[in-house]
Amino acid sequence: MTTEQKIGQFFFPAVFINDSEENIQATEHLIREYNIGGLTFFHSRASAATNYEGNKKIEFNDESYERLKALIVRYQKVAKTPLLMSIDAEWGLAMRVEKTPQYPYAITLGAVPVADKELVYEIGKQIGKDLQSAGIHYNLAPLADINTDPNNPVIGYRSFGEDKNKVGTFALEYLKGMTAAGILGCLKHFPGHGNTNVDSHLGLPVLNENLDELLSNELVPFIKGIENKVDSIMIGHLAVPALNNGANTSATLSKAVIEGLLRERLGYDGLVISDALNMHSVSKLYPTKGILEWEAFNAGNDVLCFAENVPEGIQEILKRADISRIEASFERIWKCKVQAGLITDSKFEATDLDWKSTAVINQKCAEKAITLVKKDSTSSISDFVSNGGRVAKVSVYRESDNPFFEGLENTIQGDSFSIALGEENLEEKLQAMDKYDTLMIALFVPKAKPLANFEIEDAIITWLSEVVLTKKVVLHLFGNPYALQVLPNILAAKIVVVAYQDLKEFQEVAAQKITLNQAYEGTLPVTLLLK
Repeated sequence: MTTEQKIGQFFFPAVFINDSEENIQATEHLIREYNIGGLTFFHSRASAATNYEGNKKIEFNDESYERLKALIVRYQKVAKTPLLMSIDAEWGLAMRVEKTPQYPYAITLGAVPVADKELVYEIGKQIGKDLQSAGIHYNLAPLADINTDPNNPVIGYRSFGEDKNKVGTFALEYLKGMTAAGILGCLKHFPGHGNTNVDSHLGLPVLNENLDELLSNELVPFIKGIENKVDSIMIGHLAVPALNNGANTSATLSKAVIEGLLRERLGYDGLVISDALNMHSVSKLYPTKGILEWEAFNAGNDVLCFAENVPEGIQEILKRADISRIEASFERIWKCKVQAGLITDSKFEATDLDWKSTAVINQKCAEKAITLVKKDSTSSISDFVSNGGRVAKVSVYRESDNPFFEGLENTIQGDSFSIALGEENLEEKLQAMDKYDTLMIALFVPKAKPLANFEIEDAIITWLSEVVLTKKVVLHLFGNPYALQVLPNILAAKIVVVAYQDLKEFQEVAAQKITLNQAYEGTLPVTLLLK
């Protein structure tokens, strides 16, 4: 290749599975003309995290998986150099592609005992197989961020928790599983995005730790990954003033962070990939096209993810970069392509998704992760509920014929109610529960992110805060455990269980724990400040 063609390998522009034919042809033009190294797949332009098109409604497409496979074949056909296909699939292809297998969030896995870490390995391996079935080689996962700020708007449920050693161990198991399936992995967001409260898609988070504090906490999972030769590390769009002479320079654009800390201090010589360069924390810094791409490369990134100015970026790097640096980055990318089998065998062989294996793994995770937070009674949950006078089962934000209540049908008798999001007859339904002594409540948390109280409605929060003071309440929370923090008086409930996910297997196991009086093996992966 010419030097210019080698520079093209550094660029991984975003592509959208549900895009127009015009946009697809524009991508084919980039592939033909600029010898780009790879592509990063997203669902649609409207669903991109920055939503830069102006809050367009996301239109779902049941054929997204088939479209993804077809697009990969199409794009590879026009590439002179095989493309490294990447995607964010932290909890499986379902993160970006509907009607594909979904696995537990990292925060759910963080509840699994360390002794059962092989489950995280199995999930990494199964996700890897799913990606391989579509023609993807590179998963931009998992997170190595330690979630220490409960108000973090973007990490939270995507982190394995607040224990640095457990985060490091589980991230490594996930990576090993993907490696076993032949998929490249990525630790992110260096030097650590957990202890921040700004969404880097929209603004610049600031990490105020000094180097010693970083080395003893935030960097521990990354150091463990480096010691085990992780395929790649993604740099986060966050400022670390202590490493930049007090300046709020994004780590993505900081030689001190990438070359100084990651390369020299920590001894990492693998692939470094930027976080998406369309994110507002960096995308608005340079009005001249191509300068952001040059600055990100100059800081030490090998791969420029979601680069929006490919032709201009190539020319800026060609004009400014040292040839030895170009060769070093090219060699790292080439090594990954060899490892992914692209150079020796670039034939794409489609396989089928293995839904049965997904269900088995999810069930095992549920058995190990579901966590008993509080239990006043020494009797079993089923006995406690059954001996509590008149009983009502209340499903909040799901129909009452859900797998959890169906699993309890023969064990816990009582009337069933459901409360929809935006329930028109809310006051009437809540009043109807006044005659019951015991309420078996299943709260299906609407959103995994903390914005607007996880979108739990104020009326529901108020009702829950009052009803736990006047009745015997058994609460099962299907969602982010941090959601418990927005429920006042929740510790007044007699029994509180966090089931983490609304996946079918988690609902079934949550019921099974009650009907068979099984022990709860999960532990909360984060500290909750409960009212």
